[in-house]
Amino acid sequence: MFKQSRKKIILAIMGSLLLLLAATLTVIMLASYREIRRQNMQMLQRHAERYSLRPGPGEPGEPGEPEGKDGKWDGRGGWQRDDMMPPGETSDYKLSTFYSVAVAEDGTVMAVDCGEQGIYGEEELTALAKEIIAAGKTSGRTGALAFLTAAKDGFTLVAFMDNTVTENGMKTMLHNVLIIGGASLAVLFFLSLWLSKRIIRPLEENDKQQKQFISDASHELKTPVAVIDANAELLSREIGENEWLANIRYENDRMGELVRQLLDLSRAENAELPAETADLSRIVTGECLAFESLAFDREKTILSEIGEGIQVTGSETQLAQLVSVLLDNAVRHSAGKEIGLSLRREGHEAVLEVVNEGEEIPPEKQAHLFDRFYRADEARTDEGQHYGLGLAIAKAVAEKHGGSIGVSCADGKVTFTVTLPAKK
Repeated sequence: MFKQSRKKIILAIMGSLLLLLAATLTVIMLASYREIRRQNMQMLQRHAERYSLRPGPGEPGEPGEPEGKDGKWDGRGGWQRDDMMPPGETSDYKLSTFYSVAVAEDGTVMAVDCGEQGIYGEEELTALAKEIIAAGKTSGRTGALAFLTAAKDGFTLVAFMDNTVTENGMKTMLHNVLIIGGASLAVLFFLSLWLSKRIIRPLEENDKQQKQFISDASHELKTPVAVIDANAELLSREIGENEWLANIRYENDRMGELVRQLLDLSRAENAELPAETADLSRIVTGECLAFESLAFDREKTILSEIGEGIQVTGSETQLAQLVSVLLDNAVRHSAGKEIGLSLRREGHEAVLEVVNEGEEIPPEKQAHLFDRFYRADEARTDEGQHYGLGLAIAKAVAEKHGGSIGVSCADGKVTFTVTLPAKK
């Protein structure tokens, strides 16, 4: 049981770490990308604000002649850039690549700035600018370019910023983070595996010793209990009815029942299951018939709905004990007149439900219902020789057969549900 718990713990830890890593990477990438885009857009806005045109040499509005190779001319003649970078500008701004297209109100292209690198040609930038203006967009992205439109004096400016370097940097960062994160996850997996073994090993040993003690003590107690019962029987024949002798026999019977339940629990937890097919439908039907008389004595009725032909692999004796524990629990604790019992097949699983009316069990008590010697009602007497082992036995049987057992409360009803792997 502890080995299975250890595996579940490791899977839960690794699942949590994986989710944490994925969430962290997502947050880092989104936050970084958002911040970089915000900064790039701010630089693009500053570039657009400082952008201006002035007539070149010659008469205003007439084509001018280029002078030198200072990059101030648009190549078409007539208009010259006048956006000298002020001192003190950040290095990010200085190292960024900007492109711009100035379009007059009549659609005439007044100037095109292809940047110093000249990665994008005039025709490509002009086509992009006209497409953006026609679509009425004010800002956004097209490919690796971020763009922004701004209304200037007599023309519309479409400014571009090349984000190729930024996006490549983001891809490199993502690649490195995934590699480092994957390596870290692998290290954490083996570390958690090693730590879980060291942490759980003492618990496994303690649980094993506890189970062995219960098994050994129960077997050792069988003999003295049987001897006391035999001697009490002989004394009763010789001296007749006696108050003290009756008390001895009563307490001895209680001790014998406790020993029997402890042995049942030990067998349910430790015994190897036979690899045989058990007809669960027949087992549940048989136990239901056996408890109908007990329910009748308590003025209750068992309403059963049992599917036919439902089979599982395991011990018929232990499965019958499981059904018996749940029915006995329902009959004793039901506050109403009816007890529901159902067995059905859901996919590859057999589902057994026992329902009785009763007060809602608080969640903090539900978590301990299947613990050994636990009773939700601490004031309850030992009527019927019940010691809080029945549900512990039921849980051990269910888990030994590869299934599970749980409890739920709703609308004044308490439902115990057992799920077992069904045979095809």
